[in-house]
Amino acid sequence: MNNVQKMEQEKSVLRWGGLAGLLGGVLHILAFVVVIAGPVGGREPDDLEEWVIFPDIRAARIVENGLYLVALILGVILFLALYRALQRTNLASALFGSVLGILGLVVLAAGALPHVATAPLSDLYHASGATPGEQATLALMWQATWGIFGALLAVGFFVVTIGLIALGVGMLGAPAFGKGFGWVSVVLGVVGLAAAVFNIVDPPTPIAAVTFFAIIIFQLVLGWKVYSLSRAS
Repeated sequence: MNNVQKMEQEKSVLRWGGLAGLLGGVLHILAFVVVIAGPVGGREPDDLEEWVIFPDIRAARIVENGLYLVALILGVILFLALYRALQRTNLASALFGSVLGILGLVVLAAGALPHVATAPLSDLYHASGATPGEQATLALMWQATWGIFGALLAVGFFVVTIGLIALGVGMLGAPAFGKGFGWVSVVLGVVGLAAAVFNIVDPPTPIAAVTFFAIIIFQLVLGWKVYSLSRAS
């Protein structure tokens, strides 16, 4: 394989990684819009019964969770492309940042489809013949199950943001990215990490949305940057 072929393959990695980051950011936004525009308006249920009124929001939840899962998978492709782009200038930051970022996304992906676990509980709750006592028990089981997915979200947010910081440090010394993109990544990582820590200490908290938006901005900004690198001569 000659140098021209190697260069074209490297550009292909950056091109696909950049496009994946951009598309992932867009899908994250669409998932958020589905939550806000859905029947529950993004709010938490007020009582036990509302936790299992799933038939009214089943379609919206499936769409939301599906978009979210695909966005996370696309984020993995972006982190791999960032590793490729940064490995020559700062191998340590590129390696550790991309590995931590991918690990965090994998944890988030593990909790991306809560409706798969909660839909059967809702079906039992609404089944004919279910007694009030059984319904109360199912509602509590729903909350316990949801708590597990909340724990995955908290851990995933924490690990991903550390990866953003590490990649940002690597970008500071990379001429292809410059200090601007490096500091953007570091700031997004620090802000997201602070929100993630707050969510771990006092869950659940609306401030966790800050971490979510930090990841979205990172995917959009760095997705565009990585894609632009693939078009450079």
